[in-house]
Amino acid sequence: MSTRRRCREVVLQILYEDDLNPERNLKNSEQFLVSRLKGNRPLIEFANGLLRGVRQYRRDIDKQLSEKATNWSLRRMAAIDRNVLRLASFEILFGNTPGRVAINEAVELAKRFGDKQSGQFVNGVLDRLLHDQQATLAPEHSPPERSPSTTT
Repeated sequence: MSTRRRCREVVLQILYEDDLNPERNLKNSEQFLVSRLKGNRPLIEFANGLLRGVRQYRRDIDKQLSEKATNWSLRRMAAIDRNVLRLASFEILFGNTPGRVAINEAVELAKRFGDKQSGQFVNGVLDRLLHDQQATLAPEHSPPERSPSTTT
């Protein structure tokens, strides 16, 4: 298992707990990360970046997900699926992870922790999110191609 995948698993566990128990002490997350990632500073920093990012941009992420998950409200989604989507959406929208990598990692998390349909569901929603994100980043008009000059 890749070490970053392990980070995502730990962050997913914390996000799940945040979701189901919003009144809990968030400082316990740091201790949980340190213990689960065995004190590995670079991994802890990566995981903390993901966790802080999802928490910071959660409203924006949830808005995007609500638009992309047609016929599904966030409240109706399974808590695991919802938080896998949040984590991957942060990476796609605000992180440095390539979109396809974020989707592949999310699908693996969904398959491991969700139900039979979670992988497909997560893939579909994130694919729409990535497609729309790439479309907004692409230039509207590409420069006109220069035709080679012909001399006669």
